[in-house]
Order: sequence, then structure tokens, then C-alpha cells
Amino acid sequence: MRLADSEWKLADCLWKNGSMTITELTRELGPVNGWTKNTIITMLKRMIDKGAMTYDQGERAKYFRMTFDRTEAELEETNSFLDKVYNGNVGLMISNLIGSSQLSTEELEELRRIIKEG
Repeated sequence: MRLADSEWKLADCLWKNGSMTITELTRELGPVNGWTKNTIITMLKRMIDKGAMTYDQGERAKYFRMTFDRTEAELEETNSFLDKVYNGNVGLMISNLIGSSQLSTEELEELRRIIKEG
């Protein structure tokens, strides 16, 4: 399931907080992102239509929740990025990261540790 950037923000809020109402989502996301209640409602509808989200009808409000966990979404995004940018070649991606000199010493050590443990 691919998520747009704005959908990631909404999904992340739900993954962190569990199910939430439109009012709760607006209170949490509105000020940070400049989103109105109507913007959030539109995004919720779009995400429900694509199967990324569902809701439970409470006594006074709907409680929205994601239909899959963050780990699944991260893996999908990682694979999509690898395919699009590096034709699925993880070695090329790592080589580019190391060659770019943008990784700190700590990040390089973490990468070495991950490869050794993998």
C-alpha cells in the first residue's frame, strides 16, 4: 500500500496514538500542517477508499485506524524506492551512500553492524 506524503503524516499520527476521531486528528495535525477539518476529512475518505484505513462507529463519533502496521508501510516504501532509483540494487544504494561522504562516522559504524548481523 503506497501512501502519499500527507497520508504518511496522518497514518503516523494514528500508528502512534491508535484510533482517533476527526476532532482529535484535527487538533493534533491541523496546527502543525496547516490542515483544516475539511482537509483531514478529504484525506480520511481517500485513505478509506484505497483500503489503507477503516473506522469504528463509536457512540458519538467515528474512530479511524490504519488497516496495516507501520512496518509493512516502511517495507513497501523501501522496496518502491529501491526499484525506482536503483533498479532494486541495494548494493548500489549503499555504495552511493558511502561514496557521497554524507554519512557520519556513527552512521557508517551502524551500517557495518547491520551488515554483519544480517
